Amino acid sequence: MDNKTTIEDAKQIVKNFCDERDWDQFHNPKELAIGLSTESNELLQIFRFKSEKEMQELMNSERRTDVEEELADVFYFVLRFAQMNNIDLSTAVKNKIAKNSKKYPIEKAKGCNKKYNEYE
Repeated sequence: MDNKTTIEDAKQIVKNFCDERDWDQFHNPKELAIGLSTESNELLQIFRFKSEKEMQELMNSERRTDVEEELADVFYFVLRFAQMNNIDLSTAVKNKIAKNSKKYPIEKAKGCNKKYNEYE
C-alpha cells in the first residue's frame, strides 16, 4: 500500500529482485533510461486514439490492470535508475518542485496549461 511503503522500501524491493537475477551488469544509465522510455510508451499506447469517454471506460474496466502494470513498469525503472545511481528521489522531487514554482508562479499558472515560456 502506498501509505505504508516508503520510496526506500520500493527501491529495496526492486534491488532485491535484480540482485537475485544478477542484473546490475545490464543496468547502466543508458539502458535504464531506454527501459523507462519504452515502458512509458507502452503506457501511452493504451490510450492512443481514445476519446475522453473511451479512456474513462477503459479505466473502469478490466483493462485497468493493463494500465496498472505499465505504470508499475515505469515506476520500476524510475526506482531502479535512482537506486543504481544513488539518487534520492524525495530530494530530487522537492528540488524540482521548488524550481518549477519559479517557472510556474500561481498567479500565472493557476488553471492554465501553457508552458512557462508561453505566458503573456
